[in-house]
Amino acid sequence: MRTDTLAIDFGTSNSAAAIWSGNHIERIPIEGKAATLPTAVFFPVDGRGMLIGAAAAEALVEGEDGRYMRALKSVLGLPLLHEPRTLGGRRQTLAEVVSAFLAELRTRAEARTGLDFRKALSGRPVHFHTADPEKDALAEADLRQCYLAAGFEEVSFLAEPEAAALASHGLGSAEATGLIVDIGGGTSDFSVFRTAGGALRILANHGIRLGGTDFDHAVSMDHAMPLLGLGGELRRDFGEGLLPVPSTVYSELATWATIPFLYNAKTRRMVEEMARLAVERGKIERLLTVLDHHLGHELAFAVERGKIDANGAERAGRIGMGFIEDGLDTTVTPESLDASLKANRSLLRDATAETLRMAAIQPDQIGRVILVGGSSLMRFVSEEVGALCPNAEILTSDAFTAVVDGLALATRGD
Repeated sequence: MRTDTLAIDFGTSNSAAAIWSGNHIERIPIEGKAATLPTAVFFPVDGRGMLIGAAAAEALVEGEDGRYMRALKSVLGLPLLHEPRTLGGRRQTLAEVVSAFLAELRTRAEARTGLDFRKALSGRPVHFHTADPEKDALAEADLRQCYLAAGFEEVSFLAEPEAAALASHGLGSAEATGLIVDIGGGTSDFSVFRTAGGALRILANHGIRLGGTDFDHAVSMDHAMPLLGLGGELRRDFGEGLLPVPSTVYSELATWATIPFLYNAKTRRMVEEMARLAVERGKIERLLTVLDHHLGHELAFAVERGKIDANGAERAGRIGMGFIEDGLDTTVTPESLDASLKANRSLLRDATAETLRMAAIQPDQIGRVILVGGSSLMRFVSEEVGALCPNAEILTSDAFTAVVDGLALATRGD
C-alpha cells in the first residue's frame, strides 16, 4: 500500500521528502539523484522564474544577475514574511516564495513517484522562537498556510526530534533511555526517549532558536567583518573624540536571511557616510564593494567553509575574501572557532540540561545520545553532551535524513 501523504522535512538549510511505501521508507530523489536539496531560491533578473536548490546556488556562483535567498524558514512568525518586495520582476512576499518552494518540491515528488499527494506531514522545530509562545504559534500557522497555498489539502506537524527518535531508536541496545540532539540550520531540538519491548516513548521535548546559521554569524562577526570595518572608529563631524563604527549593517550582512535586504540606496548612503568619517577608510570601502556587487552570500559561503574546515581539532580554516579584494583572507583556528562559539556552547549546554530536567532524568541515566542535523557535527556539540551525559554512547544518525525518515514512519497509519 502506498500513501497519499508526503513526509517533508522543510529545513533552514536543506529539505527532504519521503513516503512510507508499504513496508519501507522511500526517500524521494528531489534534486537529481539526491534525497536532499538546499533550501535556497534564486530570482534571475531576466524573469525566467524562480530557481531552487542546487540550481539557485549555481546561478549565484556563476555570477548571474538576480537575487539569492537562503534560510527562508527563519522568517516564519515574523512580519518580514508578509512584506511585499520585488522579486523576479514582480511584487511578492516571502510567504509566497516559501509556498512556491513547497509546491515545486511536491511537483517533483509526484513526478518521481506517480502519486498524487493531498496530505503533508511536516517536521517542525519544538520551538520556532525561543520563549515566545505567541510568535511560535504564528510561525506554525504561517507554515501551514504555505503548505495549503502549495496545493496540499491537509497538513499536520510532528516535532523534528520526535521524528528523529522514531527513525533512530533502533540504534544501540534494545532497551535504553536516550537523548536526541537535533541541530539544524536555524534551531536546536532535544528529545529524551525510552525504548522497551520495541516501543518508543517520548519523555520530554525542548528546543531553542539556535543553529548553524547562528554559528556562521558568530564566526563572521569575529573573523570576517573586522576586515570590512567592524570594530573600527569614526571621526566626529563636530567636536573631538571618536565613535565606534555601528555594528548593525555587519550583523545583517552576517545573517543569511537578511543579506538580500541590504542592497538598497539607504544602506549604501549610510555606509558611504561611515567611509567618509572612518579612521580606516579602506576597510569601509571593502564593505561598499560587497554592497555594490552583491557579494554578501559569497562572503557567507566563505565563512561557512572556514568554519567547517576549522571544526577539525588539528587544522585551521581559511575565509577567502579575494572576491572583495585581491589577496584578502583571514584564518579561523580551532581556538578562535571555540572562542567565537563560546556563547552558543553555553546555550546548547543549558538547553540539554533543561530537557533532562523536564524528563525527570539524571544525566548519568542517559545510555545513548543520537546526534541529528548537519550542525550537530560541530565538534563542540559532542563535547558538551558527552561531558553532560558521562555514561552515554554518542551515536551519529544520518544527519540529513533522520527527520524525514521518521516522518515517513509516522505516516504508516495513513
